[in-house]
Amino acid sequence: MDRMNTVPAGCRNLARAAALLLLSGSAGTALSHEHAPLPNQGQAASAPSAKPSLAVSATVDARGRIWLARVENRTILVAYSADAGQSFSVPVAVNPQPENIGAEGENRPKIAVTRHGTLHLSWTQLLSKPYTGEIRYARSTDDGKTFSTPITLNDDGRLTSHRFDSLVSDGGDRLAIAWLDGRDRDAAQEQGNTFAGVSVYFARSDDNGASFQANRKLTEHTCECCRTALAWTTAGPAALWRNLYGTHTRDFALALLDSGRLQRLADDEWNIDACPHHGGGLATGGDDTLHAVWYTQGKNRQGLFYRQVKGDQMSAPMAFGDPRAQAGHATVAAEGQTVLITWREFDGKVYGAMTLLSRDGGAHWSAPRRMATTANAADYPIPLIHNGRTQIVWNTLQEGVRIMEVE
Repeated sequence: MDRMNTVPAGCRNLARAAALLLLSGSAGTALSHEHAPLPNQGQAASAPSAKPSLAVSATVDARGRIWLARVENRTILVAYSADAGQSFSVPVAVNPQPENIGAEGENRPKIAVTRHGTLHLSWTQLLSKPYTGEIRYARSTDDGKTFSTPITLNDDGRLTSHRFDSLVSDGGDRLAIAWLDGRDRDAAQEQGNTFAGVSVYFARSDDNGASFQANRKLTEHTCECCRTALAWTTAGPAALWRNLYGTHTRDFALALLDSGRLQRLADDEWNIDACPHHGGGLATGGDDTLHAVWYTQGKNRQGLFYRQVKGDQMSAPMAFGDPRAQAGHATVAAEGQTVLITWREFDGKVYGAMTLLSRDGGAHWSAPRRMATTANAADYPIPLIHNGRTQIVWNTLQEGVRIMEVE
């Protein structure tokens, strides 16, 4: 039986209100490169909005506390719950000065915590020119009481696209942040050359975020607007992103950041001259098997898919989710042999938070489960695993943040 803890949407207590936020969005929207700028897609707001951003990120620490990060009044707020969502700590501001922070759809602040308790935050600061931004970072070494002064990680000095960051820690002192970067495209265009898509760049830290190495390029010619994903293996961090093959084929690829050797995750053959705004998810349970989830509308397959990757070996793509219910925006978490996938569906009346659970490393799966529904707008559910305990965090406009046990 599933147990569910609910934070009431009408809660007045500031501590508990730290996570009563969400956002809405379509599962399979593809936007032309010529589309008009959307709010928070890379264009600074003309004035601060009184309405808080509704996207949240979540992680779980070594003590089992669930940490949430959200944006309100151009400020990232961080709070934790030690009782599975019954209450939250008083939220703490990460950035001391207001910033226009990307916090809609797949572009939102990321949060990670080490086994020693250091909190890492990364986010995209949106700039005045449409589709431009900078990758920002801050950390807390005192259990979230205070945060370091935010720094900018992209080191090219260009007013260009640096967006859709992802963040991963090895649990100790090593940290990686990757993002989509427009510097190579702009440089090529300045020389009169064409350049398809953008690039993936990353920054590494080996001292718990005290300093970062110079930016490194992972690859060129990637999709411009789909979120990146990172997972830490024994060989270092691995990245997943939507790559460009040929001119307009947008299929997923992955690579270890240190070696840079690319693998095509799937030959979906999604040929589209548009921005799907639909990234993938990546996790590892510690045995170097990567668990990947993604969305496609390709010639060879359509919908949500999962596969395992270990070295050059890949399992067959496994379809999941109901395409009739706009199944999309899947994410995956793994710990040992436990793998948890979450995604969102909409059946025309209500949104549903969906899960698949495997206890044998992805060889066998539970039946899909609709953990909860809402008749109003809904964020994408987030999977969490800690010491074998499987949970999801789901933020909805009507009910607020719900933390649910998956058993």
